[in-house]
Amino acid sequence: MTKQAEREYLAKLGDAGAQHSLGKPFSNEDCGLTLSSIGTVMALMPPAPANILDLGCGGGWTSIFFAKRGYDVTGQDIAADMIDLAQRNSEINAIQHKAQFVMGDYETLDFTESFDCAVFFDSLHHADDPQLAISCAYRALKSGGTLITHEPGEGHSTAPWSIQAMEEFGVNERDMPPHLIADCARTAGFRQLRVFPMQHDIHEVFYGAPPPRLFSRKGLRLARRVLSMLFTPNMRRSSIMVMMK
Repeated sequence: MTKQAEREYLAKLGDAGAQHSLGKPFSNEDCGLTLSSIGTVMALMPPAPANILDLGCGGGWTSIFFAKRGYDVTGQDIAADMIDLAQRNSEINAIQHKAQFVMGDYETLDFTESFDCAVFFDSLHHADDPQLAISCAYRALKSGGTLITHEPGEGHSTAPWSIQAMEEFGVNERDMPPHLIADCARTAGFRQLRVFPMQHDIHEVFYGAPPPRLFSRKGLRLARRVLSMLFTPNMRRSSIMVMMK
């Protein structure tokens, strides 16, 4: 049922939803953090030009960013109308020569050793079976290729907006913490897994409210959090992960 719900998602959103998708990330309320996030993901990708598989690309805004940087991009989505929207988006942004879009299920894709890098940007947590999705990404990558995920951690599935989306649209809104992704990645055959903090965590710590006094209780908690970001990645929080084939 959830796969069919994904196919019907854009139709349920209507014209306003399509226009929002075409405007991403600038139509997002958290545009600044979204731009920071896609910039971080691109900094972790192999240098352009390279072949990129953008998994669960939706209306294609991530694919467009990659293509404008000089990558050759294949965007994938399960919904035919999302693929149509992504193709329209590529025409608006004049990057048709650098991006193509294919309709398919990222749990059953049959690409084999075709890409230098694959990306799940806020899309893996919609999977019915994350193991199948990550295994398909592994198979699609060339030897030495990179998989990058940008996914929500524990607590996402019980957040009010996630519950609303599941009730209203019937889609999956899974917790997708690093420890779960890491287990699936190792089973698929990936190696050299690295975990990085999300941009919204970095923003909260370094650009949020004025820092407390260092030796206050709040200051010590903040110091522990900073040290954890640097030396002991939290395997339960929302994170960016990089995995090598």
